[in-house]
This record gives sequence, structure tokens and C-alpha cells, in this order.
Amino acid sequence: MAKRVLDVAVAAPMLVMTAPVLIVVMLAIRATSAGPAIFSQIRVGQDGILFACHKLRTMHKETPSLPTHEASASSVTAIGKALRATKIDELPQLWNVLKGEMSLVGPRPCLPTQTELIERRRELGVLALLPGITGLAQIKGIDMSEPALCAETDAAYVKESVSIGLDLKILLGTFHPHKRRGLSEGNLARPLRKT
Repeated sequence: MAKRVLDVAVAAPMLVMTAPVLIVVMLAIRATSAGPAIFSQIRVGQDGILFACHKLRTMHKETPSLPTHEASASSVTAIGKALRATKIDELPQLWNVLKGEMSLVGPRPCLPTQTELIERRRELGVLALLPGITGLAQIKGIDMSEPALCAETDAAYVKESVSIGLDLKILLGTFHPHKRRGLSEGNLARPLRKT
């Protein structure tokens, strides 16, 4: 319950405050490449239920629906590179949070085709949680190209998922990399990897 309260308390005002930024960026996306500004993709949610995950479009319209690490670098637009670097492309997922399909912090939602990751997450109980806009694996530099390691790191978060303090540390670490040090302590310890 406390986690849901935090999600709504943060997501609602953030969506309002970032609305001007979203409008400007959406216009820039439409002006510089063909296709819609908002990109919706089917992802695996809580308990394996599929949902439409929203992002600002960072790739060319004709790019196949693939995991980010499998898409070629040339498929990312010039604006898309900046949006990814600043995490601005994730802002539309605040709407997913308000709808109860996602949380601010949790395992990143994967595609239905990423079966190895899905099955390992199911075995470790990770699918019981709502997926997140950011998560422990992401701030540790572990992406979905390493499904077993990603799932194991997600599982380490599951053990501590009732901790609002941990969620706040992960949120802070997402936007301030120098604040990540505390997340490498105790049973959450993992070497930081480059992606």
C-alpha cells in the first residue's frame, strides 16, 4: 500500500510538471522523423499480464519491435539519443504508473519474446511485482542482454521490495549516478557494469 501511495504521490505531480517538456519534445520528434511521437509497445507486466508500455519514440518508425540491446545503433534518431541519455523518453510511463500497470521502481518490463528472462523471473518470484520505470538492475548497469543476471538482480530487489527507503535510493541513483554507492552494500551488492 505504501508503495502505491508513493507511486501516485510522485507520478501525478511529475506528469503535470513535465507536461511542457513533453509537448516540446513531442513536437521536435514529429518535426525530425516520420511517425508518432509516443511509442506504445506490448510488454510483460505483473503476473505475466501483457500491457501497453508508453515511451517517447527514440527510433525510426520502421524499426522492428526488438529489445533495446538488439536494435542497431543506426535505428536510434538524433533526438532519440539525447532522450535516452537524459531518461526523458521514459516520462510517458508515468501514465502507466497512474493506471496501476507500472510502479516507479521495479523490474523493467520486457517483451513477450524474451522468454529466457520471463521464465527466470517467474522462477524467482519477480513477476509478482509491478514492473518499474527504473530498477535496481538498471542503475547497476545490468541490462536485459544478460537475462539470468538481470533476473537475479531483480530478485534481490524483490526481497527488499517493502522498503520505501530502497525505492527512494534507486530513484535518486537513477538521476544522480554519484548517489548509487549505497546500493552496492549488503545483500544487494553487485559490481557496476557498463552497458
